[in-house]
Amino acid sequence: MLRPLVLFLFIFSGLNYSKAQTFKVEISTNLGDMTFVLYDDTPLHRNAFLQLARDGHFDNTLFYRVIKDYIIQGGSRDSRNAPPGKFIGYGDPAKTVNDEILDHHICKKGALCAPRQPDEVNFFKQSDVSQFFVIQGRTYTHGRLDTLEIAVNRPIRNRIVKDVYNDEQKKRFAQLKAEERFAEAKHLADSIKDEIAYRYTMAPGKLEFTAEQREAYTTVGGAHEIENEYTVFGEIISGIEVIDKIAALQTDKNHRPYTDVKIKVRVLDI
Repeated sequence: MLRPLVLFLFIFSGLNYSKAQTFKVEISTNLGDMTFVLYDDTPLHRNAFLQLARDGHFDNTLFYRVIKDYIIQGGSRDSRNAPPGKFIGYGDPAKTVNDEILDHHICKKGALCAPRQPDEVNFFKQSDVSQFFVIQGRTYTHGRLDTLEIAVNRPIRNRIVKDVYNDEQKKRFAQLKAEERFAEAKHLADSIKDEIAYRYTMAPGKLEFTAEQREAYTTVGGAHEIENEYTVFGEIISGIEVIDKIAALQTDKNHRPYTDVKIKVRVLDI
């Protein structure tokens, strides 16, 4: 029988992006080391992160924003030597790149992501590559994922039904039935059902977890609520337990750990 840690690593490795990647980086902290692969199909983020790492931009910065069951965020230059209680995380407007949000890079545990300014000031979701965050997230049952889908999708379908099967159509259907024009009534009912199905298929905003997302969220976990909102440009391949150690730290009102977690980033040879 596989030991628990070996079994966990086996499950996690099965979720890794299958295509071999060109670059790996090590993010070292006083709580342990983590190794990540950087995705080749997010070259803007990959190249920017590599350049900043080689320039020492991230060294001696902190994981300054830690939210258990969600993310650990660090790398901001204003976290270096920041005194206790100081608000951190202003980022660097000069170090932004266009988004590379790709559906197949999901927000599973260990995903390496780029933060950004909110939509109201950053309509195109440009990333601030001067810092980064790693997803911890949480695990879900399949039943919980089903419930999340229903909570989002049922109101969408109900609005479509109300719009298509409106009072005029209801009156028309009732009239056909009253006049015993059953063939026409059936034709009308079928056309209404087809229109509802078509509009629902085309409706934006639905929540439908893919098989890959379900596999990730029910095993290693993740943060489904930010899917397709931030660029995921890498994923952890070793040291995943360090995420949990950092996420377990006590934090202040700004989510900064009371115990500083210092960062050093090194580009590794493959």
